[in-house]
Amino acid sequence: MSARILVAEDDVKQSQLIRIYLEREGHAVQVVADGRAALERARSSAPDLLVLDVMLPLVDGLDVCRILRAESDVPILLLTARTTEEDMLLGLDLGADDYLTKPYSPRELTARVRALLRRAKKAGAGEPVVLKVGEVELDTARFEVRVAGRQVALTSKEFGILEALAREPGRVFTRAQIIERVFGFDREVLERTVDAHVMNLRRKLEEDPARPRHLETVYGRGYRLADD
Repeated sequence: MSARILVAEDDVKQSQLIRIYLEREGHAVQVVADGRAALERARSSAPDLLVLDVMLPLVDGLDVCRILRAESDVPILLLTARTTEEDMLLGLDLGADDYLTKPYSPRELTARVRALLRRAKKAGAGEPVVLKVGEVELDTARFEVRVAGRQVALTSKEFGILEALAREPGRVFTRAQIIERVFGFDREVLERTVDAHVMNLRRKLEEDPARPRHLETVYGRGYRLADD
């Protein structure tokens, strides 16, 4: 699956290593070294995916993520040396689709890229449909979500998780099943990522995220979208 990939990384050795591995996969790779250039290049060339380092000069990678997510649905893979749960949640909440903590394996990075591209291709190829589960309504053609008539802005991964649950309301999905359907490959670390996305979804969907009425946890099993 050949794609146009923009890499924003100010460490020259890291950026060249990423370029080599991604080009071996058949991708066309552009590299920039600061956040301002990342914004300009993403807007001008419309890449299929962005590999984005958090610690960038001129404009921070998290700011780049926030700005681009308000403008497009380009898949974003964050590279970060920050390993706390708060940092991970912040990146996901700003619109990143996935993240890797440094140091990372170049082979794992290429696997994450493949998974994000597969997910984006699948989302673009699916038949548009409106799904309604109780007060929650998803329009897959418009990439819109409403809860009791209130429009809610979601990231592509949040939308993917909600869509998977909404297609089979009431069914309990394990984290592994959500990973398979939404992320496209099975990595143990991504179970925490699923939990982080669900936490962000609840903040946006629920009146009281601590007492969710729509996106429920079935303890010891996983998550489900309540079928009223």
